[in-house]
Amino acid sequence: MKMIFKIAKTELQTLFYSPVAWLILIIFTFQASILFTNVFDMSVKSQSLEYQLDNVTLFTFGGMFGLFSGIQQYLYLYIPLLTMGLMSRELSSGSIKLLYSSPVTNKQIVLGKYLAMMLYGLLLMAILSIFVIYSAFAIKSFDFICVLAGLLGLYLLTCAYSAIGLFMSSLTSYQVVSAMGTLAILAALSLVRGVWQDMEIVRDITFWLSINGRADEFVNGLICSEDVLYFIIVSVLFLTLTILRLQVIRQKTNWLTAWGRYIGVFAIAIFLGYLSSRPQLMCFYDATRTKARTLTPNSQEIISKLEGDLTITTYVNMLDRNVYYGLSSAVKDDMNRFRMYTRFKPEIKMKYVYYYDSINNPSLAIRYPGLSLREQMKRIAETVDFDTNKVKTPEEIRKIIDLSGEGNRFVRLLERGNGKKTFLRIYEDFNGAFPHESEISAAFKHLIMDLPLVGFVKGHGERDIKRESDRDYKHFSQDKPFRYALINQGFDITEVDLHQGIPSNVRILVIADPRRTLSAEETEVLNSYIAQGGNLFIAGEPKQQAIMNPLVEQFGVQFMPGCLVKPTEDFAADLITSNPTDGAAALSYIFEGMQQMGNAISMPGATGLTYSTDKGFTVTPLFTSDSTGSWNELQTTDFVEDTARLNPELGEIERSYVTSVALSRKVGKKEQRIIIIGDADCISNTEIEMMRRGINARNYSFVRGAFSWLSYEEAPIDVRRLIPPDNEVYIEKRGMKITKHAMVEGLPGLLLIIALLIWVRRRGR
Repeated sequence: MKMIFKIAKTELQTLFYSPVAWLILIIFTFQASILFTNVFDMSVKSQSLEYQLDNVTLFTFGGMFGLFSGIQQYLYLYIPLLTMGLMSRELSSGSIKLLYSSPVTNKQIVLGKYLAMMLYGLLLMAILSIFVIYSAFAIKSFDFICVLAGLLGLYLLTCAYSAIGLFMSSLTSYQVVSAMGTLAILAALSLVRGVWQDMEIVRDITFWLSINGRADEFVNGLICSEDVLYFIIVSVLFLTLTILRLQVIRQKTNWLTAWGRYIGVFAIAIFLGYLSSRPQLMCFYDATRTKARTLTPNSQEIISKLEGDLTITTYVNMLDRNVYYGLSSAVKDDMNRFRMYTRFKPEIKMKYVYYYDSINNPSLAIRYPGLSLREQMKRIAETVDFDTNKVKTPEEIRKIIDLSGEGNRFVRLLERGNGKKTFLRIYEDFNGAFPHESEISAAFKHLIMDLPLVGFVKGHGERDIKRESDRDYKHFSQDKPFRYALINQGFDITEVDLHQGIPSNVRILVIADPRRTLSAEETEVLNSYIAQGGNLFIAGEPKQQAIMNPLVEQFGVQFMPGCLVKPTEDFAADLITSNPTDGAAALSYIFEGMQQMGNAISMPGATGLTYSTDKGFTVTPLFTSDSTGSWNELQTTDFVEDTARLNPELGEIERSYVTSVALSRKVGKKEQRIIIIGDADCISNTEIEMMRRGINARNYSFVRGAFSWLSYEEAPIDVRRLIPPDNEVYIEKRGMKITKHAMVEGLPGLLLIIALLIWVRRRGR
């Protein structure tokens, strides 16, 4: 060890007596200062503009704009300049012969020089630590452990780069060639993840070999054994290759023996790397304070109950516009979307099946007019370099599985060893298309238990859950490409004919805007369901009070005569916005989120609700109209040709009106829950996602909150995390200006002065 330290000390002296090491240190510091002050200034300005900050620590150091994320992108430029002379200088000057003639082994030479680079890497991390220490004082509740994980990742990355640079330096006496060779190796290791991805075994190897983004998990607060071992294995691999290279030079080994050793070492490294990437052998440490890189407790509980085998089969239609998500080149990235789950259930198997079949993709007819489905498939496969022999015909895929109910879209089948199965879909929205934790956990939950069954009453002109017309309810109930549809959020859906009775497993009964009164027989069936404590969701409309009031009078609720209005210049007078009450926020975390975000429900034609509390129910007003400019219009019915005017003489009063109520009571050992809303249109196919300028409506959030409460919070799956407490910075604009000058000019300037002093002192000697 003494000799290794002596070589390291000599190498460091050589480095710092030359301008290269100092120049790199100064440029690195300047660049880090620019990156840090830019991102920190964003937080300072946002706070000055009264925006709410969130997770400032990770924003400052990780994520898309953070310091560590930026440094990771440029680190590869510095190391080759440092390592290019480690061995090349010895080879070109002939001093390597002196080393060979001295009692120093090849191992000591390599490890000594590598130790010098490790110490220099620590110096780079010390520079970054200056920004960490500053942030610890400038950010409220700074997440220190998370940032230390990021520093560890960058240091390991630096060490891996150094080992590669040291090896390349041993191959040539020309320093420039060494630097270029190091850059070439780093480029190859970055691009190798896209090579031979259509071969399953090779795919795992090439994906593991890739160094691109290896420190990302560290930077964002997750330490994974695979990534740690990757850096160790790669570093040891190139150090061993360097030692073997010196042995070849020193002992004049023939090329066949030398290459045999090189290949053997490389094969061992690949084997160890492959083992380290097996989910069963991986372990994780979430360094974030709020455990943001780990499944939430509810999801972990679901996974813990998934005993036995679990297979996720992804069916990829070559004619689907989402085909690129499942191609061979994207398979490893696709598998990583389930990494949080394989962490807790490593035996999950993932398979991919390719086929072609008819699909709703209008662009196909435009792009390939007159071609058959098979011809279209061949054209697409040829374009994306996919082997058509792997693509099943419509007849072949239908023998395996019927995907017509899924529209032959990109879909996954989750199947347990006991045969229980369910689908997991992708969605047509702006949230990344892929399912998030809530949707994935809901699908897994379907494999271990029966989901809350929602029954929609039919037969009286109610809103239909199968039709896609404007007024009907397919979109929020069972529209498969819609992320927030009930079937994607942990519910099962069925239709209920009251003549045939209400199935015993129906947990929530929906009565949505019936146009005809129930018969005596149907009323008896409904009342029996209510008497047994069944949960209800009832939606009515203006002009339907005669039908709706007999249904709800037993709850002490009445649909008021008339229609709520709020005349504006931009919208129809009967379009109102309804806001969540404090009672709603106390009832459901989803309603609470709507209240905090200033979200409302848009209601194109609503009736106000009145209620009493003498029917044995606890009544909570959920949503109310605005208190100003809004009243219950009793006279005007045509809001296109006529104008709504406030007429106090008719009893029209400008005030806030209740538009939705929640009722609850004890029935036996269970709590019965009922929600009544005065507008059935607000959750229709048209209105559920309607966006209007100036109206911050989130009608689908109302659906999620309502059915969450009605299902006793069983669904949607609650995947909330703790709110990060680092939501404030203690620096203002003036302080930020001083910080910029101190860091961008002061730190590099100080290093420049130290470098000049050392240079002058050395010249004096």
